This record gives sequence, C-alpha cells and structure tokens, in this order.
Amino acid sequence: MTWLDHLPVLVVVLPALTAVALLFIGDGGSDAQGGHGDHPLRWARRVSMASVVLFGVLAALLVQRVAGGEILVYRVGEWPAPFGIALVVDRLGALMVALTAAVALPVLLYASGGWDSHGRHFHAIFQFQLMGLAGAFVTGDLFNLFVFFEVLLIASYVLMLHGQGRERFKAGLHYVVLNLVASALFLIGVSLLYAMTGTLNLADLALKVPQLKGAEAAIAQAAGLVLLVVFGFKAALMPLAVWLPGTYAASSAPVAALFAVMTKVGVYSLLRVHGVVFGGGEGGPAGAAEPWILPLALVTCAVGVMGALAARTLARLVAWLTVASVGTVLVGIGLFTPAAWGAALYYMVNSTLVVAGLFLLGEIVAAQRGDAADHLEPGPAVGQPVLLGLALLLAAASAAGLPPLPGFIGKAMLLEAAAAHPWMGLVFAVVLVAGLLTIVGLARAGSILFWSVREDLPASTSSGGSARLQGATALLLALSVALSVFAGPVQRYAQAAAEQLGDRAAYGRAVLGEGAQTTRPYRFEAPR
Repeated sequence: MTWLDHLPVLVVVLPALTAVALLFIGDGGSDAQGGHGDHPLRWARRVSMASVVLFGVLAALLVQRVAGGEILVYRVGEWPAPFGIALVVDRLGALMVALTAAVALPVLLYASGGWDSHGRHFHAIFQFQLMGLAGAFVTGDLFNLFVFFEVLLIASYVLMLHGQGRERFKAGLHYVVLNLVASALFLIGVSLLYAMTGTLNLADLALKVPQLKGAEAAIAQAAGLVLLVVFGFKAALMPLAVWLPGTYAASSAPVAALFAVMTKVGVYSLLRVHGVVFGGGEGGPAGAAEPWILPLALVTCAVGVMGALAARTLARLVAWLTVASVGTVLVGIGLFTPAAWGAALYYMVNSTLVVAGLFLLGEIVAAQRGDAADHLEPGPAVGQPVLLGLALLLAAASAAGLPPLPGFIGKAMLLEAAAAHPWMGLVFAVVLVAGLLTIVGLARAGSILFWSVREDLPASTSSGGSARLQGATALLLALSVALSVFAGPVQRYAQAAAEQLGDRAAYGRAVLGEGAQTTRPYRFEAPR
C-alpha cells in the first residue's frame, strides 16, 4: 500500500487537522491587511491557503486515479464493509471533491482580502466546512453522510453569521431552525431504512432495497420519500427552496460563494440515493422518487428565474439564479438516463463556478457604488465600469447558456438527452425560457448598475477594486471558460461517471468484496 491509497481519507483529514492547528494559531483581529509580520491573522492565512492548495492537489490525484473506472475503497480500521466505516471514491465522488477545491481556493483568496478579519476563527471554520463537504462526497454509508452533513452545517452556521449584522442574524435563525428540522427527518429516514434492511452501507443498500417485498418495501419507500424531502431541502428543490435566497443574500460574498457548493451536496445525495439505491425500476420500493423529481425540478427552474427577475439587489438575484441552476441540474437527474445524468454533471460544474463568481463580483460592484451598494437602482459610477461590466457579461452569458460558453454546452447536452422523453416539450420550454429570462434579468441588472449613473453622488473610495479581490473573481470565471476549452475531456468524464453509477453490481463488488450478492446491472427507465 502506498500513500496514494490513503487519498480518500486524506481529503477529509487534511482540512480537519488544519482547522485544529488554526484554532491554536488564532485568526481573529481587526487588521484587515494582516498587520505586523507576526500577526496571527497573517499566519492563519498562510496555513489555510497552503492547506487548500494541497487539498486541490489531492483532489486532482483522486480524479486521476478513478478516471479509468477504478473505485477506491478505504476501510477505516480495516473493518470489512458493511460492518465498518468505508470511504468510497468513484468518478462522481472525485468530481465533487475537485469541484469543492476549485471553488475553495479563489473564495479563500478573496476572503483573505479583508473579510476574514471581521470575526474570529474564520479560517478554522472554513476548513471545517471543507472537511464536511469532502466527507459527504467520499463516505460510503448513509449514517456518515448524516454526520458529515452536520459538520458542514455547523460550520456554515458560523460562516453565515461571520461579520454579524441584523440581517444575518435574522436569516441565520431561519436557516438554523429549518436545517435542524431537516436533520431530524434525515435520522427518521435513515432509521426506517436500517430497520428494513439491516444496513446503511450505500453499496449494500443498492443491492438489498430492490429485493424488498410487501410491508418492508412500503416502509422502505416511505423512508425514501422522507430522504427526498431532506435532500430536496439541502439542494433547494421547490417548494423547499424558499430559505435560500434570503440566507445567501445576507451572507458575506465569499461565504455565499462557498455555499454554492453546499447545495450540490443535496444534488449529489439525491443522485446517489434516489438515482442508484432507489432507482432502476426493478421492483420493490425502487423508483419511489422518480415521479417527483422531474416535475419539481422544472418548477424549481421556473420559480428561480422569476425570483431573479423580481430581485431588487444583485446578491438576491444571484441567489435566485442558484435555485434556477439547481433546478436545471435536477431536470437532468429526473430524466433518469445516463446521457441526461452526464449532461447534468457537466452543467452542475459550470453553474457552481459561475454562481460563485457572481457572488464575488456582486460585492466588488457594491463596494464601488457607495451607499447604493448592490441595490438595483441608479447610483454613483463604479470605478472600473469596463472591467466589471465585461466580467458580468461573461458570467451572464454562461449562466444563460449562450454559445460557445459551457452553459450552452451543458444545456445542449441536456436537451439532446431529453429528446426522446415523454416530457420533451415541457423540458425544452422551461430550460430555454429560463435561459432567456436569465439573460434578461442579468442584462437589466447590468444596465442599472453601470449605465444608470447619478452624477450628483460621489463614487466610493472603497478597496472593492483591489487586485486580490478581482483576481479571485477572475479565477472563478476563468475556470468556467476553461470548461469550454476542455469541454471534450470533461464531458467524457461526466458521461463515464453517469454510466458508472448505473453499475450497482460493480460498486457492490468493490465495496463489499467479490463474494457480495449482486443484482442485474442498473436499468435506466424513463417514468411513464
């Protein structure tokens, strides 16, 4: 065994150990620039940044290891699955860890421009958030998925309130209470599944759930629907997404940008649990969520863009676009074909990067508009209208799905996958109209922010135009553009990840051993 065999656990342990070290260093203070050479905040930034860079390297190594189809299994304590804790990384898990790293690095760079000094222990909590995100993407059982959910949620509570403020406390209270309810439902769903199957290992569940009959199947189906509510809430699936716009808009820009990944934990869980464990239409409780996901996803997409059109601040507009993008991704998942899943994964990567970049860009614009901030109303001129305007145009074009940007590629793949589906007309209408309304909403916002200038108001002298902040934002948008340049390899990887999800027997053999009970390969079937 080489150190590379420890990659699944290293992506969890690294941010955890970094967080503990940062708690000893301390990173609170009022000096946004880091103060003297021995200032704790300066050292916290260095340690945190080095850890995130290393986290990115580990994520890239994970992708490289699993790209050929290998499933990495790390049995903690050498206890065999399903009795012990198993960390499992396939193509999908590695992709999600890499996406987390791609967002975390520019977000941390942006936060180190001053936001991290607005409260204590920002960097430690940031690392705990990464630990929870990475753990959720590599865990091989439902109970530890719940544990990592709680880790990332507790960290998100603190990050959301970082910098304080009345609006943050108000939105934060709703956020905490609703998540506690969702966590209680999570435990109920997990308990019901364990009572019926005697296991919580995802590979074992994927083999046992389709074989349940009678009352056991009915109870397992009820458990699946409870988990659908939980994951739908986490992913911001309508009508469970009403909490998200206010929460994300009230958070600081780097926190909201990192939270763009958090909704994808819900999407990942829906795909892993309802797409695989309960998917396939092979009898028993299989297919419990299939009739619900596609219609709710279409509603989510439609409501998200309407909310964006009605938004009165740029932050709330971007928050509603987060909801719309989640809806588009879940449309692909709800089609239940490998081509649609591959398209959804490709689009998800791009939408996460673009939304995160828009949150950062919105704060830069707000900082240069004085008291008008990011309110969509006439205000003072920004200091860099050409640079910021072009950045907003680029992000808007990708979010709306204009060629040749990756948003267009992802939506084209999705529509192609929906061509043979009974709901093809509705899917085409919602996805295309949502793209049109997205460009209308962002064009309206840009025209107000950059062209509706009040000459009687002085421009702000804030550091919103600093090279660090602009560089971090540009890095996120550049990563999005790179998805167009490398569209072929990324699309093939996403497609391979979708097809690998369908082979439950191979997943079971990798996790449980060659002697594990197997079922027929997963059969993708569109709901009738």
